[in-house]
Amino acid sequence: MSSTPSFIETLTGAWQRTNSLLCVGLDPEPVKFPGALANRPEAIFEFCRAIVDATAPYASAFKPQIAYFAAHRAEDQLEALIAHIHERHPGLPVILDAKRGDIGSTAEQYAREAFERYRADAVTVNPYMGFDSIEPYLAHAGKGVIVLCRTSNPGGSDLQFLETGGRPLYQVVAQLAAEKWNASGQLGLVVGATFPKEIEIVRQITGDMPLLIPGIGAQGGDVEATVRAGRTAAGAGMMINSSRAILYAGKGDDFAAVAARAAQETRDKINAYL
Repeated sequence: MSSTPSFIETLTGAWQRTNSLLCVGLDPEPVKFPGALANRPEAIFEFCRAIVDATAPYASAFKPQIAYFAAHRAEDQLEALIAHIHERHPGLPVILDAKRGDIGSTAEQYAREAFERYRADAVTVNPYMGFDSIEPYLAHAGKGVIVLCRTSNPGGSDLQFLETGGRPLYQVVAQLAAEKWNASGQLGLVVGATFPKEIEIVRQITGDMPLLIPGIGAQGGDVEATVRAGRTAAGAGMMINSSRAILYAGKGDDFAAVAARAAQETRDKINAYL
């Protein structure tokens, strides 16, 4: 048996140790970087490393979005960033936001990418193709698999609110995840802060399953409504993500210090409603 803590164990420990439910999203856009980083070959890594080191005291997880790295041919910088988080901030889980969705041998390769190449603690996946598109990720012992359920974008309702068996599809996904798919005990669900009523319903269906909740900050989700809808009886159970509102809170060379203040303020605002 491996002595390495599982994703759920690591996340639970981070919630307790940091007194924070804040997940800092890492969506680097070089055009928004301060002048000191302009044209530097490792600018994406350097920017994200500074953000991570400054905000780590106020966060319980980090969530790099893979497209923001791959679009700039910066996958090697993503590898270095995740290695840095593990080395400098052990116990803070890294969720690779990739939203992969495929079957069979292709899903196996995506799982290897997330867990062996990038060494992420968890990965986001799309359940549209059913359980056999999720199962290969579960073969990686202790790794988290976070399933899209009720997403924060308006267009999510196009499919997620379609009725099947007399209830919306997102509720079916939540129940499948909680009752049939969670063989590893490491599943979570994505539910957007822009839909607090649906957060409450998903919490009722899934019990204490962790919820990754994007949509506060730049997307306008209400923190109080989110916390009251999604918290567990223990006052945890959520990874409330904020990306742009923290990353780009400052425009100058003091961007990391300003991001730290934004992260602290967001954490404290979340805690005020627990």
